[in-house]
Amino acid sequence: MKIKQTRIQPKPMSGSLSTAQLVEGYFTAYNGARLREACRLLASSILKPGVTVGWSLSGALTPAGFGPGCLIPLMEAGFIDWIVSTGANLYHDLHYALGMELFSGTPFVDDRQLRRENIIRIYDIVFDQKVLLDCDQYLYEILAQEEFQKRMGTAELHWRIGKYVAETERQLGLQRQSVLAAAHRLDIPVYTSSPGDSTIGMNAAAAALAGGALEFDVHRDVNETAAIVHGAKAEGGESAVIILGGGSPKNFVLQTEPQLQEVLGIEDNGHEYFIQFTDARPDTGGLSGATPSEALTWGKVTPEGLAKSIVAYLDVSVALPIVSAYVLERCEKRPLKRLYQKRDALNKTLKKEYRAAQKATPRTKSPFFKPGASAEKR
Repeated sequence: MKIKQTRIQPKPMSGSLSTAQLVEGYFTAYNGARLREACRLLASSILKPGVTVGWSLSGALTPAGFGPGCLIPLMEAGFIDWIVSTGANLYHDLHYALGMELFSGTPFVDDRQLRRENIIRIYDIVFDQKVLLDCDQYLYEILAQEEFQKRMGTAELHWRIGKYVAETERQLGLQRQSVLAAAHRLDIPVYTSSPGDSTIGMNAAAAALAGGALEFDVHRDVNETAAIVHGAKAEGGESAVIILGGGSPKNFVLQTEPQLQEVLGIEDNGHEYFIQFTDARPDTGGLSGATPSEALTWGKVTPEGLAKSIVAYLDVSVALPIVSAYVLERCEKRPLKRLYQKRDALNKTLKKEYRAAQKATPRTKSPFFKPGASAEKR
C-alpha cells in the first residue's frame, strides 16, 4: 500500500506569521500535525453551509475567558449550530456578562490561606467568593420569574436565561461577553447533559424548595438533539461533531446517532465528521466509545466518516484558540441556521418518522422481562 508522504521542510520562522501560516508551516508531526489536519478539515469540508455542526464543551473553558475570546466569534461567524456543555461552563459564563473580575494567578499557592481570604481557585484562575454569591443571587432572581415556572428542556432554559443576560450586558455597557447571551441573540440551542450538576441546577433546586415550579425535561433534550441531527441529513445535508474535552457532553453529542438508529429504529449511518481535542486515553476508559473507530461500532460515525475523523491529543486550552484563529482567518462566514426556533418542527418530524419506523418494524417483546418479577412480596 502506498502511503501519502509530504516532505518536512519548514522555512526558518519569522516574526510576522499569521495563525494559519504557523499551523500550515510548522505543525509538522505528532499532535501538532493532528491539530493541523483538524484545522484543514474544518476549513475544507465541515464549515460549509450544508453541514450542521454541534460542539461539546467540557472542562473549565469559560472561567479562562474562552467564551468572549473564542466561542462567541465562532458562533457569530455561523461556525457553531448547536452546543452541549457542562452546566459549570454556562454558570461561569455569567461572570463575564456581569463585569465580574477573574484573574490569572498560579496553582502553587497555599489553598488554606485562600480559603481564609475567601478566594476561589480554578487551577491558576482566582477570584473572590463574592463573585459566586452575587452571581447566584442574580441567577436565583432570574429563575424566580414567571416564564420559568414550568417544565422545559435545557435549550429553552438557557435561551430564556440568555435573554436576561443579554439585557444585563446592555445595561452595563458590555458587549459580546456571554455565550448564553450570544446564543439567545443567534438562536443557537445550548443543552447540558446533566442539568443538576452545576450551580445553575443548584439554584433551580433552591427555587424548588421555595415553591418554584421549574423542572428539567431531559427527555426533550435527548429527542431534540437527535431531531437536530436527523434534520441535518434532510435534503442531502451532513452532520459534524466537534468535541472539546470529554465528560458527559462528549457522550451526549455523540449519542444522538444511537438514539436515532438503535432506540428509535430510524435508519441512519452516523455523523459524517468527527473532530475531538482531548487529553484522555482510550486504554483507561476515558474515551470509552468515543474514539472514531470505537464510535463507528456504535453507529455514531459513518463508515465513510471514519476517514474524516480526527483526534488530537492535546490540551483544549491550547487547541481552541489556535483552531478559532485559523478558521476565522481562512473560512467565509456561514448563514446562521437559528436551530432554536426550529426545534418544534424538527421534533414533530422525528416523532412522525419514529411512528413510521415502529409501524414498519414493531418492537418485539423481551425474553428477559417477566411481568411482576420485581413486585414486592408481602
